[in-house]
Amino acid sequence: VWGARRLRVVPPPCPAAGVSQVTVRDALNQALDEELERDERVFLLGEEVAQYDGAYKVSRGLWKKYGDKRVIDTPISEMGFTGIAVGAAMAGLRPVCEFMTFNFSMQAIDQVINSAAKTCYMSAGSIAVPIVFRGPNGASAGVAAQHSQCFAAWYGHCPGLKVVSPWSSEDAKGLLKASIRDDNPVVMLENELLYGVPFEMSEQAQSKDFVVPIGKAKVERQGTHITLVAHSRPVGHCLEAAAVLAKEGVECEVINLRTIRPMDVETVEASVIKTNHLVTVEGGWPQFGVGAEICARIMEGSAFNYLDAPAVRVTGADVPMPYAKILEDNCIPQVKDIIFAVKKTLNI
Repeated sequence: VWGARRLRVVPPPCPAAGVSQVTVRDALNQALDEELERDERVFLLGEEVAQYDGAYKVSRGLWKKYGDKRVIDTPISEMGFTGIAVGAAMAGLRPVCEFMTFNFSMQAIDQVINSAAKTCYMSAGSIAVPIVFRGPNGASAGVAAQHSQCFAAWYGHCPGLKVVSPWSSEDAKGLLKASIRDDNPVVMLENELLYGVPFEMSEQAQSKDFVVPIGKAKVERQGTHITLVAHSRPVGHCLEAAAVLAKEGVECEVINLRTIRPMDVETVEASVIKTNHLVTVEGGWPQFGVGAEICARIMEGSAFNYLDAPAVRVTGADVPMPYAKILEDNCIPQVKDIIFAVKKTLNI
């Protein structure tokens, strides 16, 4: 049968000169490697980050390269090793504290909020706490309620912290490097389901000097009819929905928030003024969520006068995450949910 006709294999399009496909995992690994090499005050600690190369292999090869003093395996005691990291930051080091999942950061919430976030203010600026708390955030797949919360709204609520939430490999590398170099405590909310996803990275983005500014959103797709704002994995869902809607004549502008706190409201406002419509998308719960904050900011600002319809939020379901896959799928925003929200907002 196969000999009856020759199959024509179409090669994938070649990336632009200097552009490479890099997974989010490798982008994070590059950032850690470059910052450990650049600044001897930087060190990484957490569960299984050293000899096992990291639970998600983000720290692959770093222990062998930098040794026990720079890449440190810890006991399963989040409150303990987070406290060690915060104390080290107060003493002048620049720790990167990995949580195997941000759900476990609840064990160390006193250290993150009361020790790290508030110290600069309570010391009248005399004590800096340059620390990065990082790890996977939000729902993964089949890990049920105690491993599936999105903590963007939790940590974004707290003054004294900066909170970043990358989507692409460029986001991941640039935001991690910027976070490590920042003199404030930064919470970096990654996504486990994105670790193995490859994204195009330019030659510039792969350089050792590349950083993504904290507090600046990115317009991933230009559009004229409606603004979609998201962070982390839902950015990809928004781009998929925008591609489907474009075939029906609806041009969506997609904004990758990248930073939760401080929030780049100006970029969102400028887009809403252009499109006159707004839909926010997030994996977290609806009540007091990131989308709720965006809607409030638009309501309070000048962009409200340009809205032709109420802003709409697409969020996770307001329930603890179920284990069963069919229920889990119905609890997490899907592309079809975004398309439905866009058509509802545009009344089409």
